[in-house]
Amino acid sequence: MNMREIQKMQQRLVKMQEELEATQFTGTAGGGAVTIIMSGKFEITAVKIDPEAFNAEDIAELEVMVLAAAKAAHEKVSDAQQKMSGALTGGMKIPGLF
Repeated sequence: MNMREIQKMQQRLVKMQEELEATQFTGTAGGGAVTIIMSGKFEITAVKIDPEAFNAEDIAELEVMVLAAAKAAHEKVSDAQQKMSGALTGGMKIPGLF
């Protein structure tokens, strides 16, 4: 790889990272009773809970669903990062890329 190719790859990486960070990923649990929205930087930006789906006695169930929704959103961000790095590197694993 020559220097010009490396620079182009770096530019593509920066652009792809910016696009990923601007993307919102949604994780849900309980058939949509709990929704978590997470940025491409793994920051939770919103938590939505259907008040009709829970009552005061269901707090433990609600907590489990919040964790499940957060995990689902996190997995979507991780999957998007892996796809991006694979597209950028042609499938090569480069330590520290993501």
